[in-house]
Amino acid sequence: MARLLAAATLAATAGAFLAPAPVSTPVVARAENSEAFPFLKRPEKLDGTMIGDVGFDPLRLAEVQVDLTYARGAEVKHGRIAMLAVVGYAAEEYLLGTPVAVHSSGFFEPFWAHFFHV
Repeated sequence: MARLLAAATLAATAGAFLAPAPVSTPVVARAENSEAFPFLKRPEKLDGTMIGDVGFDPLRLAEVQVDLTYARGAEVKHGRIAMLAVVGYAAEEYLLGTPVAVHSSGFFEPFWAHFFHV
């Protein structure tokens, strides 16, 4: 019984070392219109080669950028800086023991509070 279990286990794991079978994917021509906005034309640089690209560019920022990979890297960098800023807020609240809004109350007030006293 133990030999049968060992053989079954080895046979089941041997398939993990085989190369996957090639899968033929049909080539689909990209639509002339954007998938995100069917009533707008797809921008030239957003051709579907990047991950998550469905032609969403309502402000036409892709036309301004020379290289979209630079813009992608800048977006990742700014996102990481924003994450560090959130950690900074949490660290300041932990070290000082008071909320950040107490130390910088003008930043967290609505802008109209300085003009209209309600």
